[in-house]
Amino acid sequence: MPKLKVIAFDGTEFDLEAESGSTVMENAIKNAVPGIEAECGGACACATCHVYVDPAWSEKVGQPDVMEEDMLDFAYETKPNSRLSCQIKMSDELDGLIVRVPEQQA
Repeated sequence: MPKLKVIAFDGTEFDLEAESGSTVMENAIKNAVPGIEAECGGACACATCHVYVDPAWSEKVGQPDVMEEDMLDFAYETKPNSRLSCQIKMSDELDGLIVRVPEQQA
């Protein structure tokens, strides 16, 4: 199982084991990571699962598609490495992925 590190805004680190094919959001919700609201349940219809992908992982994670970019317009304090965690599917290639939760969600 790929490993995933989610860092909450207050610096608390959550070291998770994620099933391949599951999303970063699903794993964050399952492990009660604060700040990941996921109000739409992962349908890419809100911006309440916004995360910052660690710059070392940006290329492997890839860029958001058009629909995700539209939703990111509703997120607070987006950065070039902003993604919606519901759109990042875990895989062996993402083993060790690090994401950070912003201070505030939409």
